[in-house]
Amino acid sequence: MRNILFVAAVLHAAGALAADPAPPPSASALAVAPASVPASVKQPDLTKLQEALNGAKPDGVAPTAIPGLYEVVLGGQVLYVSEDGRFAVRGDILDLGSRANLTEDRRGELRGKAIAAVGESNMVVFAPDGPVKHTVTIFTDIDCGYCRKMHSQMADYNKEGIKIRYLWFPREGVGSESFNKAVAVWCADNRQEALTKAKRGESNEPRTCDNPVQAQYELGEKLGVRGTPSLILESGEMLPGYVPPTQLAQILAEKMAPKSVLRR
Repeated sequence: MRNILFVAAVLHAAGALAADPAPPPSASALAVAPASVPASVKQPDLTKLQEALNGAKPDGVAPTAIPGLYEVVLGGQVLYVSEDGRFAVRGDILDLGSRANLTEDRRGELRGKAIAAVGESNMVVFAPDGPVKHTVTIFTDIDCGYCRKMHSQMADYNKEGIKIRYLWFPREGVGSESFNKAVAVWCADNRQEALTKAKRGESNEPRTCDNPVQAQYELGEKLGVRGTPSLILESGEMLPGYVPPTQLAQILAEKMAPKSVLRR
């Protein structure tokens, strides 16, 4: 167990070094839709939790494999509450039998559904000329240093058969300079060219139009994005921070086979 905690700490530190941080999420990130739960399923007392969330209701509540402990979904986040509603737990549930991280699997499922709902038509996409082996969706900020480094290697990612799909996450929030740059890129005649130009630090013509920038920024907050770049794999797993092309290709190849976090 000591090794598990050590690995978790190292991964967290690596993500922090390779990603530019974002400001804390706004209160709007917690304003989620009411839960829809079958009446026949026993539910915990959520009074205290909703008081702590200023009245916000969870998206979903379900019993876990641990008696008396319930999963609560808030946006793309997962936490657990006791049946009497007195205790809330933030952390991962590990199945020592199957060696699976049940909580991260659930987060991945939620992220995957959320990304699929956005649709590729609402992303800026850079695809390989040849076969697509993997698709990675990235929350990006035009002015983020690691995002620019990653974009400068786009040809190398594509050569590895990796399709890159961008979602907007201007770290300084709605109305910031980076936000306005993202809008200008989206409203450009050629979004790919405009984004590449902006990532080089060059200016695009200021433009406005109907755009998904704010909606995608708010989605990122709900899914737990705290810095850029944040990579979402096809499984829904999130990798925070810059990953070089060859290393990302290796990671994606390894993900094709089941692998438990406990085996590291």
